[in-house]
Amino acid sequence: MSNLLCFGLGYSAEHFVGLYGDGFARIVATVRGAERAAWLSTRLAGRLKALVFDGDSASPELVHAIGEADAALVSIPQDEAGDPVLRACGDAFERAPRLGAVVYLSTVGVYGDRRGDWVDENAAPRPTSERSRKRLAAEQVWQDFGKRRGIAVAILRLAGIYGPGRNALTQVARGDARRIVKPDQVFNRIHVDDIAQAIDAALARKAAGIFNVADDEPSPAGDPLALAAQLLGAPSPPEIPYEDAAPKMSPLALSFWQECRRVNNDKLKRELGVTLRYPTYREGLKALWEAERRSSP
Repeated sequence: MSNLLCFGLGYSAEHFVGLYGDGFARIVATVRGAERAAWLSTRLAGRLKALVFDGDSASPELVHAIGEADAALVSIPQDEAGDPVLRACGDAFERAPRLGAVVYLSTVGVYGDRRGDWVDENAAPRPTSERSRKRLAAEQVWQDFGKRRGIAVAILRLAGIYGPGRNALTQVARGDARRIVKPDQVFNRIHVDDIAQAIDAALARKAAGIFNVADDEPSPAGDPLALAAQLLGAPSPPEIPYEDAAPKMSPLALSFWQECRRVNNDKLKRELGVTLRYPTYREGLKALWEAERRSSP
């Protein structure tokens, strides 16, 4: 069994460890705070060791973990200065003797606005936001590292993430959901379980290259909210024209709504052998709803 080093134990990475962590002999994961690191190391003792990484420097213990790693999952986003992992830990990665595979979690946002057209991995990225331009640059840094070291680096470009605790059911239950309507606007989504199996497939196959991790059916933003309301027996959230909602949006939210594309996932299925558990938001939301019903007293 191999050792996994996980940079950034966020929503997707933690879910991957929960589903597939038993396949590794040892897991070391980084978090930003010492308190969370201690809590995780105690809670998951024997399964995971959490280390603090602030994005600026690598501790001796982290450098040692890089040297012991057979595989790495990188889910820390870029910052103002670029990719923090290779910037702070580049020398250790260059010397890592056992490292054979890296998965870097990116975003379909690097494709930019395609006015609703389909894009696949052969489409030249056209990022429009500064955030997506920096993400694309980080992708390139990791691909260059892989070529230089002869290590398989898989770039997983993720669509909008949903799953337990982060979904339309939660929004509707809170009572603050809004169905924003913008004609011809669609989004791809991806359930966190399907992200986890994509990571697992990429690491197991030592895959190299770019893979879109998205569902089969790009659809309007309000559709999952309407289904969630139906499942919960709640009133459907009111529809609000995009023109009315846009002035109140954050710059980040506004950037999402200013881009429209349909993301093709054929390569994920063909080359990584992934069969989506939740090919559309309908299967995903229904499964989440049923899980909530089973767990309710």
